[in-house]
Amino acid sequence: MDQGALDRKQWIDWLLQIGEPVLVALKERKLKETMPVQGKLDDRGDYTYLEALGRLLCGLAPWLEATGLSAEEEAQRNRIAELAREAIDAGTDPASPDRMNFSKGGQPIVDAAFLSHALLRAPRELLGKLDERVKSNLIGCLKATRTRKPVYSNWLLFAAMTETALKLLGEEDWDPMRVDFAIKKHHEWYLGDGTYGDGVEYHHDYYNSFVIQPMLVDILLTIGSEYPDWGTLTETTLRRASRYAAQQERCISPEGTFPPIGRSLAYRFGAFQLLSQVALQDRLPAEISPPQVRCALTAVIRRMMAAPGTFDESGWLRIGFCGDQPDVGETYISTGSLYLCASVFLPLGLPPEHAFWQGSAEWTSRKAWSGQYFPIDTALK
Repeated sequence: MDQGALDRKQWIDWLLQIGEPVLVALKERKLKETMPVQGKLDDRGDYTYLEALGRLLCGLAPWLEATGLSAEEEAQRNRIAELAREAIDAGTDPASPDRMNFSKGGQPIVDAAFLSHALLRAPRELLGKLDERVKSNLIGCLKATRTRKPVYSNWLLFAAMTETALKLLGEEDWDPMRVDFAIKKHHEWYLGDGTYGDGVEYHHDYYNSFVIQPMLVDILLTIGSEYPDWGTLTETTLRRASRYAAQQERCISPEGTFPPIGRSLAYRFGAFQLLSQVALQDRLPAEISPPQVRCALTAVIRRMMAAPGTFDESGWLRIGFCGDQPDVGETYISTGSLYLCASVFLPLGLPPEHAFWQGSAEWTSRKAWSGQYFPIDTALK
């Protein structure tokens, strides 16, 4: 079997290892009963379950839309898609013991947005196949977050993403102003060379990839045509995303490591969501081949998945960057938060015959540190 095909099978196995405990528990409506709540604050049980659902589906969604699969993979995809829809039902049904919090505290703004992002990424299998009862419950839950005020930072995009999903769900009262404010503010906060500030100040962390650029890009690609001034920003936003993705690829060491810089390191390889999204959307810069991105990301994922203590004895993720490191988690981190790591698996939405899944290639740092030719890096003008 070709290395690309082997890697794809391994990625699916990893994704299922991470995601099945959450999805199966929700199918049985036993997530709150069975998922541990690890964290530094006693209130995390109010938020952690929606975190797990929204963040997992945000990464899983493109694979649910994949076509042209082998019979074995299609059976897996179909089973997980059904579980995902049942999970949304369990989390939004007022009668469910796993009904999640969408209106208490600030955190629901965040994770309603990740759930909304999943709907954008799987318009057929998630948004399109929900029955009317579940869709009605979901709409009510998303609208409940409007009582919360986002922080003046990347959080503006959470409100915008939720409104984008409400638009796709057919809600006439979706709020363009929340979307407009988030888009315009982030373009004001652009710092140059593919990087945005998180609010008015620069934060040297991975939030350009965890949140800012993936959401900004997908909001504009989904509803940018609604207003001419949004549409004019789309190509600029895409060029910036490709530049930041190129920087991310260069940050992966020859050994498959990356710098533990900034907050939220417990999201592990979710730090590479933007690189994965740019690969999924076929917008990698010309000097970066899809197979080299796959090989680089595979090295990172393998190293982190194999670290002792990444999972507990029941298969739930544990707080850590590389293994079981509870002190790595900030006060807002809990078990459910960790499932943002699933966002690295976005390229599973590409069909198996795509160049991303073909052959092998060395990534930039491996070339550079072994004395091979590698392209000079240049800033985005």
